[in-house]
Amino acid sequence: MIYFVLCILDRKSRNMSTEDSYERVYTGSEPNVQYLQELFEKAGIASRVRNDFDSGLRAGFGGGLPGQVQLFAIKSYFDEALKIAKATFPEDYKDGE
Repeated sequence: MIYFVLCILDRKSRNMSTEDSYERVYTGSEPNVQYLQELFEKAGIASRVRNDFDSGLRAGFGGGLPGQVQLFAIKSYFDEALKIAKATFPEDYKDGE
């Protein structure tokens, strides 16, 4: 029984981790991204973080900008996530973005 539940959870996590099912909502400092992730979690919005700079350092090459972390929200909640991000950090969005 436990094995069956773990297989289902593993399948769901694999499905949610595909790059196609997420869209970038915000790029900014790590503390801002962590705060937004907490807000998204409270709203029931699945999200992922991508830090190209840290990933590049771990792999032994440079990539991305230091201190710039990307936050992705699941596409089905993108509009709601963007609304939260813009309301929280309006200065980080240009008009029409």
